[in-house]
Amino acid sequence: MAGMQAPRGTRDILPTEVSYWQQIEGIARQILHQAAFQEIRTPLFEQTELFQRGIGEATDIVGKEMYTFTDRGGRSLTLRPEGTASVVRAYIEHGFQAQGGIQRLWYTGPMFRYERPQAGRYRQFHQLGVEVLGTHSPRADAEVIALGLDILKALGLGDVTLMLNSVGSREDRQRYRQALVDYLTPFRDELDPDSQTRLERNPLRILDSKDPKTQAIAQDAPQLLAYLAPASAEHFEQVQQYLTDLGITYTINPCLVRGLDYYTHTAFEFQQLDLNQEATVCGGGRYDHLVSELGGPETPAVGWAMGLERLILLLQAQQVAPEIHLDFYVVAKGDTAERQALKLAQQLRHLEFAVEQDLSGSAFGKQMKRADRSGAKLCLIIGETEATQQTVQVKALRTSEQTLISQAKLVHNRAQLQQWLNGAGLELP
Repeated sequence: MAGMQAPRGTRDILPTEVSYWQQIEGIARQILHQAAFQEIRTPLFEQTELFQRGIGEATDIVGKEMYTFTDRGGRSLTLRPEGTASVVRAYIEHGFQAQGGIQRLWYTGPMFRYERPQAGRYRQFHQLGVEVLGTHSPRADAEVIALGLDILKALGLGDVTLMLNSVGSREDRQRYRQALVDYLTPFRDELDPDSQTRLERNPLRILDSKDPKTQAIAQDAPQLLAYLAPASAEHFEQVQQYLTDLGITYTINPCLVRGLDYYTHTAFEFQQLDLNQEATVCGGGRYDHLVSELGGPETPAVGWAMGLERLILLLQAQQVAPEIHLDFYVVAKGDTAERQALKLAQQLRHLEFAVEQDLSGSAFGKQMKRADRSGAKLCLIIGETEATQQTVQVKALRTSEQTLISQAKLVHNRAQLQQWLNGAGLELP
């Protein structure tokens, strides 16, 4: 077992970093709960056909990146490479459409793609996403965009840019496809190898290429917006108007097509310039035909997904640290003192305070240094004298103010403890 390491493209999320994850999930859960979204949890693996039909066989995800295996029953299964197809499968399987009305769902969890690992991109990665199913309204597009921005702002992420486009209906894209192929064909030999392949199978994806030379060629390509039917153009105009009403600024990017075949009409990304080419922290759009393509009734839908690893990199780069919430750090020395400290810590936890108990048994000096580093607001100290008298020293770690109080009185006056934690001073009641 010597030298065992996590598989390439995966990583351990260590305790020093978990607080970022907890903060993101906590903020998202609160904001989405306020918007009447319900959490859904789907399996880590699905039938391979779900992603082939849902994402599209011409995409890089299905063609190159999926972790697919055959189980002992001869079934082809795939670790989920994204969350939307699984949510839609669950929507159909459990008859959500029969309940009537609009379904607002959100999810978070690991996804899997076989791609080259780099900063913020792993083979096992994590997404947080939302899906609104059952409405054509452009208000739904604006609502999910606004909620995504709310989450990013609540996390303290600055300088976020909303990139917006419409990829139109299927019929719009079919008309545009030929115009794009006609434009790009003379440049075939100058395109990067992936784009040369896409020219036949999925030419719109060329607009999303990260190759600089291909990007330069695509800049002068016909724009899909010019090929939108009146109804598609009106939908896009209404989305823009709703965003303006909400005070949300955006930039229209005609080359924004997203990487999945199921998108229709609105497509968008939130980008953060600190990451240069790796700028997208949240992306999504409308997908009005995915439910029917997977065997359900015609059901319009819109949603987005955030990459958590990339988001955490940005927070760390901007030195946006998660709040450490620890109310008390308990220090004790001696058998009786340590027994009392254990009981005191539990009593305080039952009062819904966050408490860490020093279990080292080391000298007071070393324990107090750990208390200073812990981030706790108050330190509770029990030595031999305090143990005999059943008292406890309460020390404010930020001001060094200190007072002595009986252990019984400490745990029977929650209001007083909360005042002390709020920085009101350690005056005795």
